[in-house]
Amino acid sequence: MESKAHPSQKFDLPKRISRLGELAYNLWWTWQPDAARLFGQLDYDLWQRLGHNPIRLLNEVGRARLNQAAKDKDYLAAYDALFQKFDAYFSCETWTQKSQPGFKNPVAYFSMEFGLHETLPIYSGGLGVLAGDHLKEASDLGLPLVGVGFMYMQGYFSQRISEDGWQESLNNMLDFSALPVFPVLDEHGERLTVEVEFPDRFVTLGLWKINVGRVTLYLLDSNIEPNSEADRHLTARLYWSDLDRRIMQELVLGVGGVRALRVMGYNPSVWHMNEGHAAFLVLERARELVAGGASFDQALEKVRRQNVFTTHTPVAAGNDEFPLWLIEKHLAAFGAEINITREQLFDVARHHSPQGETFSMGVLALRNSESRNAVSELHGHVSRKMWRFLWNDLEEEDVPIAYVTNGVHTSTWMARRLQNLFANRLGKDWVDHIDEQDLWEKLSDIPDDELWAVRMHLKRKLAFHLRERVRDRWTHGGFHPVQVVSSGVLLNPYALTIGFARRFATYKRANLVFRDVDRLLKIINKPNMPVQIVFAGKAHPADEPGKHLIQEIYRQVKRAEMGARLVFVEDYDMNLARYLVQGVDVWMNTPRRPLEASGTSGMKAAINGVLNFSVLDGWWREAYNGHNGWSIGEDKDYESTDAQDARDAESLYRTLENEIIPMYYERDTKDVAREWVARMKDTMQTVIPQFSTRRMVKEYVEKFYLQASKK
Repeated sequence: MESKAHPSQKFDLPKRISRLGELAYNLWWTWQPDAARLFGQLDYDLWQRLGHNPIRLLNEVGRARLNQAAKDKDYLAAYDALFQKFDAYFSCETWTQKSQPGFKNPVAYFSMEFGLHETLPIYSGGLGVLAGDHLKEASDLGLPLVGVGFMYMQGYFSQRISEDGWQESLNNMLDFSALPVFPVLDEHGERLTVEVEFPDRFVTLGLWKINVGRVTLYLLDSNIEPNSEADRHLTARLYWSDLDRRIMQELVLGVGGVRALRVMGYNPSVWHMNEGHAAFLVLERARELVAGGASFDQALEKVRRQNVFTTHTPVAAGNDEFPLWLIEKHLAAFGAEINITREQLFDVARHHSPQGETFSMGVLALRNSESRNAVSELHGHVSRKMWRFLWNDLEEEDVPIAYVTNGVHTSTWMARRLQNLFANRLGKDWVDHIDEQDLWEKLSDIPDDELWAVRMHLKRKLAFHLRERVRDRWTHGGFHPVQVVSSGVLLNPYALTIGFARRFATYKRANLVFRDVDRLLKIINKPNMPVQIVFAGKAHPADEPGKHLIQEIYRQVKRAEMGARLVFVEDYDMNLARYLVQGVDVWMNTPRRPLEASGTSGMKAAINGVLNFSVLDGWWREAYNGHNGWSIGEDKDYESTDAQDARDAESLYRTLENEIIPMYYERDTKDVAREWVARMKDTMQTVIPQFSTRRMVKEYVEKFYLQASKK
């Protein structure tokens, strides 16, 4: 049920290269470096200017250039090789077919956001990028999975930093005609819709389809007739702060998402909620069973057995909770339909919080999922302690919340130059064996000089990219000269470079490195051993403390004494993230332990040979072995946050001064930092196989999906 005329047919392409249109509409290309190069070779400057959007590129490049490419032997050789790989990908026997032949009905994977590529800004940060990586890996493994989320017509905001360091948010309307999305149509060629009822009206939802390799992602959209103007904006942007709109948005995802899958004929065997935003699917699936004759309690029991819930939140306040009156307002009709009282409805997710009784989405998901997991080992301990009140009869260690540590999609985040090196040294099929430890033992045999040469190339690439970003921003106006200097134009590609890029929430302590500014100045300006720190990240538009934190950092960056060795790059997105995780030398992470549930940016850096320098929280607590990077602070709890901040800052400065900086600048006669390269090899050997989505998704299958699919 989709458009009869494939959108790729709208391109005016020479027959010899006509499949470029097909490729543009399947996001498989986003994790194939050779595919991106194939598009870029048509017009590199245009490709960069259009933000790596192949649909716009094919529409704007011009027929003359396309005709020229269709006659270029080198281009055609690359084209044929890529489509041979493309066809083989969709026709080969997959891991699921070989190892799990009985797994037929799909996993329904619900998430509020999906980070797939920078041209689709329907994600805000790590949660969405993890969801996007999950879909890509499910495709690689041939796992039957269907994603459900939102098509945000305004995307996520673009960030501009004022001369004074204040974050300004710009909302940009998405042009769906220039995106790899298909409207889902019914058998009559009309827009397929579903409805979700609210107290005084129905909201109609259209559907968009995105091909992510073998996996399909469906996105709900309320911006259609006959909805009112207010309802059309329900799916306009991520995470409404207004509680009334927030609960409506989550009802649309949970209830509307189930109805969308049903009307398209899906019968999932597993329902996976990536965080609690989609937990209203519990009630909608129960309603279906009650309509078939089950009691409400029987329905919940059946639903529970097929649900998987992943929590990413290490603090209770991070879970959405709604006042009971708001639940009664929006769900009174639902309670009447399944013949339960308002109190019975509240009891499904009642939470006695300090603010009074609330309806907790975390409680709703945890109570009604037989499989529950945190996203790192330490987060598992934190979650069992946080949610023990739901299982008062159990000891804390017996609370049934397991953990599956997050991973990253290797082919998406690893630099092309490094992938080519591995293909030459580890075998052309190395990507098929990512999670096999034996393969990575061979990495020790790669000559240090070759790995160091790749590192230097990626650093130069980062420096060039930041200069071009500044040039583009300067050209478009509104950039003060001080901002030019503060944005990376003077970055030295041969100096030790530290990256700090993430969401600017206060617990992530982006300002920890500034606790002793005089000491920091001595570190970054040491003669013949300079240090650069690149900051990037957004604060949620409603997070005033987060925006003040950005301003605090930016004002330090602008100081003349810093000598432009500190940089703040605005508008952090997946494109900038790729350059940073590939191009810096050290990835610094300073969360206030244990508030980092997992984190994945450090994994993306590590698979590129970047050394982590992080608090022992989240995933790094599991990965750190004493030789593959450095720790900040100790693996312990502190008596107060100020004590933790003081000790972590001292550890950060001392490690930089005594270990990291001297090791980086200790070179042999070939100007290679041998000990540094040894640590690069160690970090890749430990991180690539263990912290990939290959391992992660297989773990979900073997721990949860198989069990749930049989019930």
